[in-house]
Amino acid sequence: MAKRLILVINTGSTSTKLALFEEDTMLFEKTLTHSLIEISGYEKITDQFEFRKNLVSRELENRNIDISRIAVVVGRGGLVKPIESGMYEVNDKMIADLKTGLLGQHASNLGGIIAHDIALALPNAKAYIVDPVVVDELQPVARISGHPEIERISIFHALNQKAVARIYAASVGKKYEDLNLIIAHMGGGISVGAHKMGRVIDVNNALNGDGPFSPERSGSLPAGQLADLCFSGKYTHAEVKSMITGKGGMVAYLGTNSFKEVCKMADEGDQKATLIRDAASYQIGKEIGALAAVLEGKVDAIVLTGGLAFNELFVNNIKTMVHFIAKVVIYPGEDEMKSLAFNGLLALNGKIGIKVYK
Repeated sequence: MAKRLILVINTGSTSTKLALFEEDTMLFEKTLTHSLIEISGYEKITDQFEFRKNLVSRELENRNIDISRIAVVVGRGGLVKPIESGMYEVNDKMIADLKTGLLGQHASNLGGIIAHDIALALPNAKAYIVDPVVVDELQPVARISGHPEIERISIFHALNQKAVARIYAASVGKKYEDLNLIIAHMGGGISVGAHKMGRVIDVNNALNGDGPFSPERSGSLPAGQLADLCFSGKYTHAEVKSMITGKGGMVAYLGTNSFKEVCKMADEGDQKATLIRDAASYQIGKEIGALAAVLEGKVDAIVLTGGLAFNELFVNNIKTMVHFIAKVVIYPGEDEMKSLAFNGLLALNGKIGIKVYK
């Protein structure tokens, strides 16, 4: 009897990643990158559904995959309502909330939608999401923003932060739940979390204008100047929102959302690109310092992960700022695909509790 297949789909702001596993063996992994030109024509993130789903289907077709063998499709979790960490079967309520953008528009919303659509067309497949970006473990004091009309909420790269936290813990022979860690996920969006004994008690909202700026997000902006911009009459509400997410950060300063291109420009002597690259590492280092205070200086390690962690100069700039706090460990890229597949295998074998989204 042929082994069952697990399809994993991870939709990021500038890429769609997919991988196919034959139970615990990876058959292939592919990253389909999307330029700003390709995706700028879509008004909402969810409008990209057909475009991205067709890319996934074409990749499977080109590799002559017998899709009838796919038993589980696991998508990256999106902006559903705040929920506890775990694995959830995609249902109609979740699909509705993902399409509506209950907590906002983000590429991760597409993960569950695409997984669900593919699974529906297969004889016995089920669709799941794991540790969505809205995993919420914030301590009460971290929710206070400074005005009662606005509450700080938890939106971050929960899947990868939790995965690398467990990988690091295993590497030192300890449990994740016994460590205090600061983890910076550095990709199309940047989130820096304070992990205290297995819970993320504080983290910047990596989507909606909080924390360090990224290749295409503004991060925190001076509130007064932002208010003036909103009421200047120059921009619509949608245009201002896109300045915060999608057309902010490096792409606003330099016209590209490719960190590799920014680094290439800087290495070739472009002074503005150098300044923006250095400012990005500076803001990440500053955020790590703030979370060291949250953990009262009791930090076992600082972990840098995500695509930006491949750049040695960028990483070294951060290490120079924060090495006095704790040792700095680098996990370039992310372990999200393996983590999604591992959870998919647990579900396939009935070894993990499946939670119901309500």
